[in-house]
Amino acid sequence: MMADMKHEFKQSKLLRKQMKFNLKVLLLLLISISVTINANELKQKNQNLHDFAKTYFSAWTASQSPSATKVELENYLSLLTDDIGHQHLPYDSDDSRLTDGKAKMHKGMTRYLGLHTVYSGKMTDMVVGHNVIVIKYDTQAKGIHPQTGEEITLDYTTLEVLDIENGLVSVIRKYSL
Repeated sequence: MMADMKHEFKQSKLLRKQMKFNLKVLLLLLISISVTINANELKQKNQNLHDFAKTYFSAWTASQSPSATKVELENYLSLLTDDIGHQHLPYDSDDSRLTDGKAKMHKGMTRYLGLHTVYSGKMTDMVVGHNVIVIKYDTQAKGIHPQTGEEITLDYTTLEVLDIENGLVSVIRKYSL
C-alpha cells in the first residue's frame, strides 16, 4: 500500500509538472499570437500613416501651385483638425492648438493663393511613428510678394512634423533647414 501511495505521489508530481509545462507553452503561444497581432496592427497603422503622408504632401503642393484655386486649398485644409496648431519658425513660434486654427489658416492661405508664378515641391524623406509623421522636402518657388510687389525667388528645404489625431493633422511644425 505504501508503494502504491509513493507511485501515485510520483505520478501526481509528474502530472503537475506536465500541467505546469503545458500552461507555460500555452501562455507563450498566447503571448506570441498577441505580439504578432499587435505587430501586424502597427505595420498597418504605419502603412496608413505612410499613405496619409503622401496624400498630405500632394495636397500641400497642389495648394501652392501657380494654378491653385480654392478647391486645392479646401482639399488641403480637409486633412487638418478644426483646432489645428501651426508653427513655422521664424514666422510663427507658437504651436498651440486654437479653436479657430483652421479658419485662421484658411484666411492666411487664401491671401497667398495663386501668388506663385513657379512652384515645385519634392519630398526627399519621410518617417512615420506613433501618431506622428515627419516629412522632409525641397521647395523651389518664384512669385510676387503681396506686400512689396517685388519678385521673390525661394529655394529651401523644410522639415515638417505632423501630429496625427483621429486620422487628421492636429499640429504642424515647420523647420527650415
